[in-house]
Amino acid sequence: MRPKLLILAVSAVAMVTACGGGGATPTARTTPNPATRPSSPAVLQIVSPVNGAVVTGSTVHVVVSLKNATVVQLTSTHIQPDQGHVHLYLDNQLIYMAYQLAQDVPVHPGVYSLKAEFVAGDHFPFNPRVWSAVVVFTVR
Repeated sequence: MRPKLLILAVSAVAMVTACGGGGATPTARTTPNPATRPSSPAVLQIVSPVNGAVVTGSTVHVVVSLKNATVVQLTSTHIQPDQGHVHLYLDNQLIYMAYQLAQDVPVHPGVYSLKAEFVAGDHFPFNPRVWSAVVVFTVR
């Protein structure tokens, strides 16, 4: 298995384990209708790394700015438009459900795309979805 895929696989297992407590894990059976989801006033931006950055080392420090909402640790079906979680995507793969706005992400040399989404307390998206802009960076 390629190192990048191995990291993503390990991260996915860690993410499921870390976010499994505190409520039911969403499944295809319990997926809510996107049309009935509430909207959120949240504004999400990736502060670091910046688009076009060149990073050295085995981790990249990711910092996300969240306005008009707060990150909560509790997983709940009682949805509040200004409370939720940040999901982080590396190369369109969910790698972490952050209960914080900064973290180090393991990387290997290559070019990556990074985006974040603010989701409701049940880990499902708001409608419309709250995405950051995509950031592309290179690891050397």
